[in-house]
Amino acid sequence: MTSAVLLVIFAYLLGSVPTGYILGYFSGIDVRRAGSGNVGATNVARVAGKKLGLLTLVGDTAKGFVPVCLARAIGLDDAVIALVALAAFLGHLFPVFLKFQGGKGVATALGGLTALAPAATGLALLIFIVVVGASRIVSLASMIAAAAAPMAAWLLAYPLSVVAVAAAMALIIVWRHHQNIKRLLSGVEPKFSFKSTRV
Repeated sequence: MTSAVLLVIFAYLLGSVPTGYILGYFSGIDVRRAGSGNVGATNVARVAGKKLGLLTLVGDTAKGFVPVCLARAIGLDDAVIALVALAAFLGHLFPVFLKFQGGKGVATALGGLTALAPAATGLALLIFIVVVGASRIVSLASMIAAAAAPMAAWLLAYPLSVVAVAAAMALIIVWRHHQNIKRLLSGVEPKFSFKSTRV
């Protein structure tokens, strides 16, 4: 029980590490005051360059992946492992190191769910790639993929705890995209380009 509690706390603290903010800071940009103001990979790529955006994506994904792998390695049960993934995800959304003002959680959810339910996450990621390729709208692809993840986990017969955590993440991700939804409905949501003036 002590190991489970400590790992949940560790997952939250690791999730709280603001990868995008740190990378932006060392490149001379406060990503919270540029672009959309989000500390996630998409905004970092827009305002600080695609290389830092990619590093942010890798770092934020690792924040979800690593603690779940640790939980599996020490033999915790499925429900606790799912809770570890959720803790890392919530750490990214509500980071203690940034006064609880974090990102939207897509990459950290990707990392956690990849370790929890790789096949289901693979299907969701495929959907993301198809949608972003067709629309070039990352927010739309993120929400659709997030919604697909718990359905895929359920269809592939993953444990109920995994399905529940995937569903909770999906709901929160859609909620965190409420401004994007408004822009999508208004037809003004920006499309993502891999071109950048910064490198």
